[in-house]
Amino acid sequence: MKPTINFFLILLMFLLLQTPGFAQNSANKIEAFPRIEPDPKALDFHKPENYNYSWIELAEISLWASGDTTASGLEQIRKIAEAIKTSSKLPATDKEKAEFILDYMHKNLLKSYSANQSRVDALLSNGRFNCVSSSVLYLILCKSAGLNAVGVETKVHAFVSVYIDGKSIDVETTNLYGFDPGNRKEFHDQFGRVTGFAYVPPKNYRDRQTITPIELVSIILRNRVSEFEAAKRFGEAVPLAVDRAALLTGDIIADKDAYSGASFFDSPYQDVLNRLFNYGIFLLKSGREEDCLSWVAFASPKYPEENRWQEIIFAAVNNRIGKFLKASQIIEARNFLDSQEHILSSANYSRLDNILVDAELVNIVNRIGSITDSNRVVAAIIEAQTNSKISDKRASELLTFAIQKTASILSGPPEQDWLAAINYVENAIAQFGSNRELEQTLRLYRNNRAIDFHNRFAAAWNKKNFAEAERIINEGLAEFPNDRQLLRDRETLNRQKK
Repeated sequence: MKPTINFFLILLMFLLLQTPGFAQNSANKIEAFPRIEPDPKALDFHKPENYNYSWIELAEISLWASGDTTASGLEQIRKIAEAIKTSSKLPATDKEKAEFILDYMHKNLLKSYSANQSRVDALLSNGRFNCVSSSVLYLILCKSAGLNAVGVETKVHAFVSVYIDGKSIDVETTNLYGFDPGNRKEFHDQFGRVTGFAYVPPKNYRDRQTITPIELVSIILRNRVSEFEAAKRFGEAVPLAVDRAALLTGDIIADKDAYSGASFFDSPYQDVLNRLFNYGIFLLKSGREEDCLSWVAFASPKYPEENRWQEIIFAAVNNRIGKFLKASQIIEARNFLDSQEHILSSANYSRLDNILVDAELVNIVNRIGSITDSNRVVAAIIEAQTNSKISDKRASELLTFAIQKTASILSGPPEQDWLAAINYVENAIAQFGSNRELEQTLRLYRNNRAIDFHNRFAAAWNKKNFAEAERIINEGLAEFPNDRQLLRDRETLNRQKK
């Protein structure tokens, strides 16, 4: 039996935490850590609760959330709003205006449904849209026409409701017939086939929730986070989550437990933490343990969450130690663990220290070259067992191998002293207890010593030195009275005497 290093490798301790995306490249090499401070614009855009954002503010924020850094998108929305406002076909009543705006969008702006296309700037440039981008633009245009509109969210979908004459009318913006969909046969024939969603009527209040216009806009950022993470671009997802949290809460840290918005939304602070941890897990899975530890040192002071950060720290240190051990770099592994003790919890340090103690013991067991070495190793194993660094079972495994290796040295050339090996194993069994491996080892050495008596007897017999042969066989049988070969040798000797 040869003991192996008892360590484990954590490639990925957790499932990557997924950001829910509505109708939603290879990983880029990231030279620097992602931004974890909010974009100043996010803080400027955040307003107190119940603030009534103007349509132009929502237009600007939606383009910023989409990643548009130019002024052209905002100017384009202005022109669309003006075209609707000055259209000779614009109806007089609010209800007809709301339906006209949806019709206008489908005839002039919305070209093709694309499940992953949440960005307003992309909708304006190529006409591709999904429920989020079309809902945001529709809400903006409704507000520009003086209509009161809000967002509606389900677990997998978003649309808009407009308040007209004290009543709420749903608008499924992804469909030409989506105005007041509960009363449109054409809508029911087409909507599910086009988008893959089922309409959630107002009476299903547990499956839908009204959200503010700014919460609707924030879904653009959330969906972009989902797209980046789906493409394994976890670093690029982090600042978007930070910006979304700042947009919704203002001070992410101070308000981390105060957000009381849409129940279908995760806490913005917790969402940021999930993205931070996902990036750390990405570094870990990429084999970049020391980068992962640097990321923890960079991000955790601003976004404290001791238990979850500690899980990542433990995984990173464990995996790095595992690499050292695979390369038989025991000293380097110990130095690395000791250098990280200050960031590990006492429990996690103890777990890793135990793994490393095990590896260190395996190393010195494999290096036993003398009785002196063996005594030192056995003492180290007993000390580790006493201090609960290794289990009783593991101590038994290591002791067994140390005893076997020492016995092998005692019985090895040039003397091949089987008796010394037998005595050593017997004494060890008396001290530490027996097991199947040690019993087999003892049987092997006893068998070898018995064979040695037989060989010596045969050599004396062949030389016709019968007195010496008799002395040898008597000595052998004194130790092994039931050995069949030696008993046959004595019968041979007795026949010669007759």
